[in-house]
Amino acid sequence: MTNSAKTGPSLREISREAVRGRITEVALDLFAEHGFEQVTVEQIAAAAGMSARSFHRYFPAKEDVVIGDPARWGEYVRDTLADRPADEPVWDSLHASFEALLALSPDREDSERGKLAMRVLGSTASLRARNLEKHLLWAQMLTPIIAGRLDGDDVALRAEIIVQAALAAFDVALTTWSTPQDYGTAVDLLHRAFATLTPVR
Repeated sequence: MTNSAKTGPSLREISREAVRGRITEVALDLFAEHGFEQVTVEQIAAAAGMSARSFHRYFPAKEDVVIGDPARWGEYVRDTLADRPADEPVWDSLHASFEALLALSPDREDSERGKLAMRVLGSTASLRARNLEKHLLWAQMLTPIIAGRLDGDDVALRAEIIVQAALAAFDVALTTWSTPQDYGTAVDLLHRAFATLTPVR
């Protein structure tokens, strides 16, 4: 079942997301001020007005505050990709699917938080490793869909290469967007990143 066929979130889910958002906001401020490695779960929990035990009900580890829920967002991209027209070039379908993900947080406040999260993400090895795990998980979700739309020889290999290239374009776009220099919006940079490899089909 795709996201478009699901019912809306329950009040409990909305409340849970609000608390997760508050924890994320507090944690990112602490990470930006003191450095990711120097901030403990206990400090985040105290600043958010809860116990460390309560913190772990929302995030398994402090890395997850920055990375988010990789499976959830990967499933969103996967479902969006699966809903794209079957005769659309696969590169265009991937582009549209990642753009749909970015469209979930369009306002300025979320954008500034997103930039901060990206800067924190690149600041330490443990977060970069967790981000790589996210890419691998997303690749496992997206590659079979792309493979199913390719013809010719070496379909599995070509699908893996295309998906990994798309993930790299997405990552470079967001990393560039998070820098102090104004390169435009995240969507603008995503367009430019994917345009670099437009001949991929």
